[in-house]
Formats: sequence, structure tokens, C-alpha cells
Amino acid sequence: PRVCVVGSGPAGFYTAQHILKHHGGALVDIYEKLPVPFGLVRFGVAPDHPEVKNVTNTFTQTARSGRCGFHGNVTVGRDVTVPELQQAYHAVVLSYGAEDNRVLGIPGENLPGVYSARAFVGWYNGLPENQDLKPDLSCETALILGHGNVALDIARILLSPLQLLRKTDITDSSLAALACSKVKRVWLVGRRGPLQVAFTIKELREMINLPGARAVLDPADFTGLESAVKDASRPRKRLTELMIKTALEKPVEMQAAAGAGAAAPREWGLKFQRSPQEVLPSADGRRARGVRMALTRLEGSGDSAKAIPTGDVEELECGLVLSSIGYRSLPLDPAVPFDSQRGVIPNSSGRVEGVPGLYCSGWVKRGPTGVIITTMNDSFDTAQSLLEDLQGGVLDISPSREGFGLVESILHSRGVRPVSFSDWEKIDAAEVARGKAAGKPREKIVDPAEMLRIIGH
Repeated sequence: PRVCVVGSGPAGFYTAQHILKHHGGALVDIYEKLPVPFGLVRFGVAPDHPEVKNVTNTFTQTARSGRCGFHGNVTVGRDVTVPELQQAYHAVVLSYGAEDNRVLGIPGENLPGVYSARAFVGWYNGLPENQDLKPDLSCETALILGHGNVALDIARILLSPLQLLRKTDITDSSLAALACSKVKRVWLVGRRGPLQVAFTIKELREMINLPGARAVLDPADFTGLESAVKDASRPRKRLTELMIKTALEKPVEMQAAAGAGAAAPREWGLKFQRSPQEVLPSADGRRARGVRMALTRLEGSGDSAKAIPTGDVEELECGLVLSSIGYRSLPLDPAVPFDSQRGVIPNSSGRVEGVPGLYCSGWVKRGPTGVIITTMNDSFDTAQSLLEDLQGGVLDISPSREGFGLVESILHSRGVRPVSFSDWEKIDAAEVARGKAAGKPREKIVDPAEMLRIIGH
């Protein structure tokens, strides 16, 4: 059987890995729109979390397998359609993730100074489409809307001492911008309360222990929570206890501020039960100067609690607003059913509804939530459905399919030159060499044209 996977992030690679491991004869081709693989492992994981990126070692083993092909620089839906892939392969798996962000839907959202978390993360992680972002970091206070791990990642990058970031694979240009940044206070704002935050304890602890930055949590926000958290799950309990402990600790004066004239330390804090209503423009209307927020009360408890506006509002001054309220998948091809309400491909256990031989895995299958391990399990689940369909004869593999041979001739006729995995390894080697010169693990190349020049395309 010839199988193709669209998308080379964790969902794509884990799907391919499971099929290759459990079917000794399957041939799998992975298609990727960028010249480089690994999706959000490369472009989403924070630069100061190198250990999380170690999964690329496993993905590299998969790509080097004799039964796996990687074809980068190919945009499915434009360079080749899904029906064309269905002609070339016995099964097609869509694992292309979530390449858009949810919008706030409030006035002032498009003012200069307001950025989506997705674009900001893409900017410091070298995602080609975000390289012209040039975020304005000339203000002292930044406001991040959202209480997830991505929000904490951004706060940490904004407040991290430069010497820590210099040792990471953060891009050269974002490092230069952060070196000139005036931001010294970051507020993370959520519509609901401390018991509903979506970040995990590891990320919170990292933030609390960030050198040169102090946590500002209001003890009043945590009144009565010790009893409320008694029945919660252990991770939720530990997370809440850490927030309470941090809120109650008396701030130790920063060691650095021993001299009376020392600058005030950087600080960050969590604000709860506030829902953004409007980004307020500066007097000349040219940029953001703050956010008006509705104060909320919670109805219900636990994860299902709803934030209801109380009628009171509050304004928070800030010159930088980052909206971290989630990513969103987009439809890929008219031939593929898409639920635009939920932003997923309708499926059952990864089988796309009403289209035999078409599957999906990862965020486009279940929505943009969870960490790499969640995606791994989810992708194994889809791969298992596909293998069952092969075994049960649901997938007819009697007609031979040409696989990449057919796709390659289609791409050639359209002037598209795919990038192979060995091409990527040349780009990878160039990045690692440039990084070495700068004392970093790698210096990412951010211009696709330059990537293609390196491999002689």
C-alpha cells in the first residue's frame, strides 16, 4: 500500500512512524509546504526548551527509512490537489495542523501594537511568513490575553535575561529586537479564574524562577481556593497550590537591586476574570495604548465554568497586546469536508466522514489543544484506523498506484521543485554551522529563497 501524509509536524511524522512500524510493506510519502520539516517542533516550541525538540531525532529516523519519502516545498491544495493525491495513493492522511489564529472579534484588534501569539511565536522562532512582523517593543507594559502555555512562553521570552536567550536557537533578528526592548512588565489576563488556567505547572514554575523577574499575584484572587481545589485532579491541585504559595510569599528584594539607584526589576503577573472588550487607541489613533476589559463572574465550576460579564469594566494601560486565545485550522481543498464552526475535519477515529481512503490526525482532527505526547497518541490512533481498514479490505489496494512518481510529474508540469530529506539535511548542516560560530545550537535560516539557494534549487 502507498500512503501519503500531508504535513510534517508531529502529527504527520507520528502517523508515518506507526504505519511503517506496523506494516512491513507500506510505503509512506510525507508532503510539506515549507522546504524544512518538523512543523511546530521547529516553529512553535520555545527556543529555551531544547529538550522538547529532541523528538526530531525520532522523526529523522523515520524520514531516513527506505520506505519513507519526504517532499518539502509542496503546497497541497495549490501545487497538487487532494483528489490528485487520491489518484496516486491508496490512502491520504491530512495532518497539516492549524495555520491560523482565533481572532478576538473586538474593536481596535487591528491597531498597531496588537499581535497574535501565533505570529509573535513564529517571529522569534523563524517561521518565514512572520519574519516581517517587527513588533514594537518600545513600551514598558505588555498585556497577553490568554492563560495557556503559549502565553507563558511569550511572557518568558519577553522578560528573559539576554544571556539566557543568546544560547538558544532564537533567531538573530528577534534577539536584536529583544536586546532593545523596553518591556519590563507583563500581565497575563484570562476571562476565568485560577482554577481554569490552561498552562501547566512546569511552565509556571519556570516563570516563577525566571532570573531578574518577580511574580505579582494578588492573594485576594486565591481566597477560599484551598477548599475548592480539594476534589480537583492532582495536577490541577499542585498547580493551584503553587499559585497560592507564590501569591502569599513576601517579595524578596532583588539581589541585583542592592544599590539604591538600581533599576526596578522586571515583573509579571496573572489577572483573572477579565474579558477584553476593546483595544483602546492612543490619542492620535495610531496605536494601542491599553485594553478595556469587562470584569466577569463565574457560573458553574471546574473546566466547564462560564465567564459572565458583571457590568463593571476596567482599563489597563499597555503599549503591546498579544492575543493568545488559540490556533485555528483552515480548509485545505474543496474536496475535503470541513467543519468551519469547530475548525476541524469531521471524522471518526481519524476516518474522514464520507470519504473512504481519506484520514486526518493531529490538530486538524481534534482541534488545536494538547502537547506533543497528545498528538502522538492521536496520530497512532489514526494510523491504527488506517491499518485496520487495510486489513479488513475496506481499502482496496489491488489497483497499483504510482505514488510520488505520478505526483512528481504533476509538480514538474506546474514548475514546482520538491525538496528531499537529504536536501533538508544540507540546510540543517548550514544552520548548525552558523549557530556554532555564534555559540548557539543553530542559527535558523528564515528566508525560503535562501534555503533553496543552499541546496542549489
